[in-house]
Amino acid sequence: MTHMLQETREIPAAVERLLKSAPEVIDPVASRLKQADPALVVTVARGTSDHAAHFLKYAIELTLGLPVASLGPSIASIYGAPMKLDKAVSFAISQSGASSDIVALAETVRRGGALTTALVNTNPCALADACEMVVDIQAGEEVAVAATKSFVSSIVAGLAIIARWGEDKALLGALDRLPEHLNEALDLDWSSLMEPLAETSSLYMIGRGPSMAIASEAALKCKETSELHAEAYSSAEMMHGPVSLVDRDFPVIAFAARDAAEPSIVETVGKLVAKDPRCFISSKHAGDANPLPFVATGHPLTDALALIVPFYNFVESLSRRRGFDPDNPVALNKVTVTK
Repeated sequence: MTHMLQETREIPAAVERLLKSAPEVIDPVASRLKQADPALVVTVARGTSDHAAHFLKYAIELTLGLPVASLGPSIASIYGAPMKLDKAVSFAISQSGASSDIVALAETVRRGGALTTALVNTNPCALADACEMVVDIQAGEEVAVAATKSFVSSIVAGLAIIARWGEDKALLGALDRLPEHLNEALDLDWSSLMEPLAETSSLYMIGRGPSMAIASEAALKCKETSELHAEAYSSAEMMHGPVSLVDRDFPVIAFAARDAAEPSIVETVGKLVAKDPRCFISSKHAGDANPLPFVATGHPLTDALALIVPFYNFVESLSRRRGFDPDNPVALNKVTVTK
């Protein structure tokens, strides 16, 4: 068993461990953020962690009604520009907490007046030192270069903060049931994707809202583990140019959650499947496209998050099928230190 597969299978236990620590780890952060009553939330992250931040952007905007902006780390590390963030709070997300540009931006955001929180899997670390509050996501050691359980645990930590901050009973209930649902997601079979993706050179991932962050993460994992060119687009953007590349040799994977965006994704895939029969969608409304099994968690946010688990299982197998080692992608390191 590869480290990537083993770590994917550890996701439910890691999430359960994190949620059990909520009274000591999550509640104080949520209470302070609620007391701060910010007008804006900003995020600081790169790569997989930035996809987690993108997911949390939708979660915050949908549940708390606060605008969320992603800040470019080069604003601090390259340009040295100050930021005015007196009415803001920030989330800095990093598995290692070691990348100098992320740390520099977190320090800049704090100097600019924002109340800063780090979501990290390694503590102590430089990013934790740079922020006022720290949440250890408790995913445990992650050996594979491609992050899996730390991605999911970063999102769950953010969702747990948001749910307590907004006193959202529906989301709190969904999080309580999430470890069980993630266990179910581990057993889903997405192997129908294998033949179309084993030989192709490019594909699209489609999502909308929170599932757009999942599509972006899935596209990155294709590049990292399988040297497969994948690009993620919102279903709202697909017909504005990207559709011109779709043909019978250009697979499309649509990540649809049980939420208000599902009809939009279904509609887009319905238009694409006429050009390309190798369209796949995680919806019972697949039509002429190929359905992918999913877990209905009872909440749109956890529905979207659960979709990444069967994909992680699949892409680990795809990597080996294409002749690669998913634990050690060529030219990549576990900790990326960017200046």
